[in-house]
Amino acid sequence: MSERIEVRKTYKLYVGGKFPRSESGRTYSVADGRGHFVANAAKASRKDARDAVVAARAAFAGWSGATAYNRGQVLYRVAEVMEGRAAQFAEEVAAGEGLSAAKARAAVDAAVDRWVWYAGWTDKLAAVLGGTNPVAGPYFDFSVPEPTGVVAVLAPQRSSLLGLVSALAPVLATGCTAVVVSSYQRPLPAITLSEVLATSDVPGGVANLLTGDAAEIGPWLAEHADVDGIDLTGAGTAAMELERSAAGTLKRVLRAPADEPDWTGDPGLSRMTPFLETKTVWHPMGV
Repeated sequence: MSERIEVRKTYKLYVGGKFPRSESGRTYSVADGRGHFVANAAKASRKDARDAVVAARAAFAGWSGATAYNRGQVLYRVAEVMEGRAAQFAEEVAAGEGLSAAKARAAVDAAVDRWVWYAGWTDKLAAVLGGTNPVAGPYFDFSVPEPTGVVAVLAPQRSSLLGLVSALAPVLATGCTAVVVSSYQRPLPAITLSEVLATSDVPGGVANLLTGDAAEIGPWLAEHADVDGIDLTGAGTAAMELERSAAGTLKRVLRAPADEPDWTGDPGLSRMTPFLETKTVWHPMGV
């Protein structure tokens, strides 16, 4: 009996709740930590990035208009589906990041917990970040946080799952929609996460995932007039130039850290507040 020939996978993008091939038809090879071939991934083009922004913009009204409690339920559902595929995630994290099985599983567990953590914040942001302001007149004056819009996320390059979730989950928790560029060398956990998003309750277009080179895709997203904010965590040495490009359209920018953060630490509110805007409302007091 002849040996079975392995079916080599070629993964697609995740845009608007669907899995299209790259418009350019380009792919690239993904290897594990030992340099062995694992799969082919789509290499997103400028057109793919633009399509992802269009999908994110179309989904923004529905996602930001949903109740905070409902958004929390949806994000919690993502955690539930991830938990069911934890073994696959652990295998991909171990292969991509060169971790032991135990450390990879710990990273997956932490990523699941992070979804739960941010899910719990959705209906608390207004209470913590908003408030009633004293004014010299017969008025009520309220300040309320609101989502800024479409956010581009250049995901961490080294932490292919925990770092990715730590960057994406806070964007979605605020009510923003996202266009994410995954780790170039370690995209498989991000691809599997896109399958989780597609099979959970996240509406199509709320989170869009592009595989490819952040150095290539980043400038297009930084200059795009319909992108309202950008997270430069995975931008590397190009971060300063991308920040200059983002200034041309007055984007909110989460600056890239000097070194990739320790994602196991307490995430706090620092990854949510950059993509929130404060709306102040005046209302006359009743007699």
